[in-house]
Amino acid sequence: MAVTRLKRKDRRNKARAANRVKRIKQLSRQPVIKKIEVEAEVTPEVVAEESAPKAVVPESVAEEAPSQEEE
Repeated sequence: MAVTRLKRKDRRNKARAANRVKRIKQLSRQPVIKKIEVEAEVTPEVVAEESAPKAVVPESVAEEAPSQEEE
């Protein structure tokens, strides 16, 4: 009996195995860890302080208020 080789099936099996190995390598890859400055880190408190409107005191009101040093 002659032995025939299924070439198309052989290529398909090799391609599946290669794709499987590639997928496993991609899933096990770790992301790059970047160094972050702690002071530059944005926290919810910092964002709230920056976005909060500042109270504007008119100069006439500020001058009329008695200071504690004068008493």
